[in-house]
Amino acid sequence: MAGLEIFSAQLDALAVEGRRRRLSPIAGHDFASNDYLALSRSADMRTILADAIARGVPHGSGGSRLLRGNHTEHEALEAFAAEHYGTEAALYFASGYAANSALFSTLPQKGDIVLYDERIHASVHEGMRLSRAQGQSVRHNDVQAFADAISVYRGAGGTGRIWLAAESLYSMDGDRAPLPEFAALARMHDAMLVIDEAHATGIFGEAGRGLSHNLPDREKLIVLRTCGKALGAEGGLLCLPTILRDFMVNRARGFIFSTAPSPLMATLAHSAIRHVSENPHLASDLHALIAHAEARLGRYCPDARQGSQIFPVILGDNDRTMDIASTLQADGFDVRGIRPPTVPAGTARLRISISLNVDMGKVDALADRLDILLGNGAIQGMQI
Repeated sequence: MAGLEIFSAQLDALAVEGRRRRLSPIAGHDFASNDYLALSRSADMRTILADAIARGVPHGSGGSRLLRGNHTEHEALEAFAAEHYGTEAALYFASGYAANSALFSTLPQKGDIVLYDERIHASVHEGMRLSRAQGQSVRHNDVQAFADAISVYRGAGGTGRIWLAAESLYSMDGDRAPLPEFAALARMHDAMLVIDEAHATGIFGEAGRGLSHNLPDREKLIVLRTCGKALGAEGGLLCLPTILRDFMVNRARGFIFSTAPSPLMATLAHSAIRHVSENPHLASDLHALIAHAEARLGRYCPDARQGSQIFPVILGDNDRTMDIASTLQADGFDVRGIRPPTVPAGTARLRISISLNVDMGKVDALADRLDILLGNGAIQGMQI
């Protein structure tokens, strides 16, 4: 199309590099989604939605939270989440991406420094693009590297507040952050600690409270818990001190100028948190399935998965990764290929996600097919 050649050229360049993305329909056995507890299509959640509609909960908010869009369902969710997760307050956003972007563009102030793990969610990077604070990427899961960065900042005369940001469980590698060590570092330097629990909420910790629940110094701890993954709903909850919640309501442009999330989704998220806490067998069933998957798929993963539901099979080559993913999809296994820049260059991978949408038989069938496609000769710790 005339005048749009620059976009066509960039898309063509992505295709040459094996990185052009396309949407594809849902098909095959679910080894791709983050619907870890299979709640997104559960009968229990449908009943909750039907009951909410019957009692008049609106499906649209009609405006921002500050312009008549603030519904009692939003406030009930936030009050319950604060109590359940052991924090002073909570603030509900339409997505985890929106919550992270708002947090990092609002709370760190001019003169502060945000040290974030190099593999942290893209939403944090987006928030930092809008922030007045200095941002610095730090080597993945390396607490000493974070400590060294603090020393360099202070040594250069930096006097602002230090913010440390990490995920509790990383979505592309399936590994955990050393949270106690991060908490100790934050305490040593009077820093704010921000933990993204997107892939741990509902699955780990007592009653699905996540991996950060028992961390100390909660007055300087902010935790993001998403509602659209294991909880099967939609939205993101920032769990944080009351004063910071109030500051977000007054200063976070992504909150102030956005139409509020659907009250129905707030109802569903509220009920999902309660449902998971009251049905511990959901997490237990998933962990049993994960253990079985580790026995069958672990040989294709370079490191121990630490009980994670995410299995990255690193192939390295973009085209080969996508070809194998396409073959698996044609065989009825919805496994997606992940390429740079989502993951580091040279680490294109199959991201296998284990959820209660599959069973042990389907895991076995996928493992058997991978044995054929990958030559039945993977060596742990090596790229295939």
